[in-house]
Amino acid sequence: MDLNRRDVVKLAAFGSLGVAGLALPVGVAAQTKGVSTLAAKNFPKPYAAPFRRPPVLKPYRSDRRDDGTIAKAYYSVCAKEGSASFVPGLTTRVWGYNGIVPGPVIKVDQGTEVSLRVRNQLPTLSPLHGKDFYTSTHLHGSASLPQFDGYADDLTYPGSYKMYEYPNFQEARTLWYHDHGVHYTAQNVYGGLAAQYHLHDPFERAQLPQGEFDVPITLSDAIFQRSGELGFDERGFSGLWGDVILVNGAPWPTMEVKPRVYRFRILNGCVSRSFRHKLSTGDPFHLVATDAGLVPVVQRLSTFRHGSAERYEVLVDFRRFTPGTLVTWTNLSNKNNRDYDHTGKVMRFKVVADTAPPDPYVIPSELDRGPIPEAAWGARDPMTLTANDAVRRRFLDLERDDVTNEFKINGLTWKDVQDQDLEPIVSNPQQNDVELWTLENKSGGWFHPMHIHLVDFRVLTRNGKPPLAHELGPKDTVYVGEGEIVKVVMQFHLPQGNTGGRYMLHCHNLAHEDHDMMQQFAVQDPRSNDPVKSVYPVGDDLEPDDPRYDNDDDGDGG
Repeated sequence: MDLNRRDVVKLAAFGSLGVAGLALPVGVAAQTKGVSTLAAKNFPKPYAAPFRRPPVLKPYRSDRRDDGTIAKAYYSVCAKEGSASFVPGLTTRVWGYNGIVPGPVIKVDQGTEVSLRVRNQLPTLSPLHGKDFYTSTHLHGSASLPQFDGYADDLTYPGSYKMYEYPNFQEARTLWYHDHGVHYTAQNVYGGLAAQYHLHDPFERAQLPQGEFDVPITLSDAIFQRSGELGFDERGFSGLWGDVILVNGAPWPTMEVKPRVYRFRILNGCVSRSFRHKLSTGDPFHLVATDAGLVPVVQRLSTFRHGSAERYEVLVDFRRFTPGTLVTWTNLSNKNNRDYDHTGKVMRFKVVADTAPPDPYVIPSELDRGPIPEAAWGARDPMTLTANDAVRRRFLDLERDDVTNEFKINGLTWKDVQDQDLEPIVSNPQQNDVELWTLENKSGGWFHPMHIHLVDFRVLTRNGKPPLAHELGPKDTVYVGEGEIVKVVMQFHLPQGNTGGRYMLHCHNLAHEDHDMMQQFAVQDPRSNDPVKSVYPVGDDLEPDDPRYDNDDDGDGG
């Protein structure tokens, strides 16, 4: 392991905080008072902050079809330094899209292509790791071309930008765009480079709440130094667990809700922390969508487990509550998290009066997922795939080296791939091949949320038994717990115009990904659509009066 290049510098950046963590692998669950070094007067009080929604990004240009519908929308975001008021009386530097945390939401209809200009106007060196502040933007959940997929080694340096092209042919779903820069993804996402991206279609719009009652929820956790600045501690590359839970960038906020049914799009944007959600009143979460879209059968859940990068859409019915009622969203946590005094809390709802007529919405028991896009070219609904459809089976062992603290897949690290000119692959399916992958966690006391780029998959079994109730929908990230064996089945379908190439799979505990639990597969020709060399970033020379300079709805100069 190249400590000089990757690790010593970033640990030294935080002095005693980072070095102390080096000797503290997680192993078993732990609960202590806290880890931030804030003065008591500056530590945020749960439920004191108001809930806030991130702004919605506006396109600076749209190409329309003859019928008036939008064929392609053009957006621009700027990765840059900003400041946030996370804790009372202090400001915190952040490094986010348009300088805010989380970044602006992108909303687009199925069939509308998107061109996203991502500008890197970050400092030359990152304050969180002391090295070049490069970026690579991954639209998590999109079947993008390899050169637009946020390949970890496809880097954009400060002063440059890259144009990303997204096809948006898939079914409605909650995606998110986040940084994927090699070996520093954890610091870059933790610093703020993350935001939701909503893909709509007619079936989702007809069956689920929209507008005011369609609410993005991005969860993260943080450590704060006495000055209010972010602290970063990977605990011997095991993970980062903060003692402050942030909801859309606000610590344990209170949201006013009307006596209606709300849809919450919950993204776990934490570096490492997993959640086990529960409402204080015992009311259920009606789970209506997973990472890759609508579930066939709505699941009524009192609690469910939620790993990093997973997205779950749930309905919560507030109609039975009188104005003034308080409902607390709690976190029961999971094995091998690190929990603190207030990490069992997420946020609070306060029911307020509504002068509108009563909400007539009927929570469905089943959902129509609609036709599968590109079915004419062999695409299949992942929820119809079975083990018998698989033309081959792959076995992926998730391991940890107790000497170097590195995490590996089948005994290899990402650095091993780099050292072989980015050529090794774990699988090379052809167009429309179906494969069954067995993910076995042999790493000891760690859980791994495993993300496979490009594809939607179906969870077939967990430890030889059926998947958990909240996994009965299409997924792109799966929680592989301690000692667990999880089988997933997927079809490697390339949309029209995509001749294939290399894509990544990795652990989404970002400390594990960076050290160094990441590999790649290729669909069709591995040499096609080189993810690094096909489309290079270029110099950024935008002026403030350019419409691509600032186009989110709060006009913050992004």
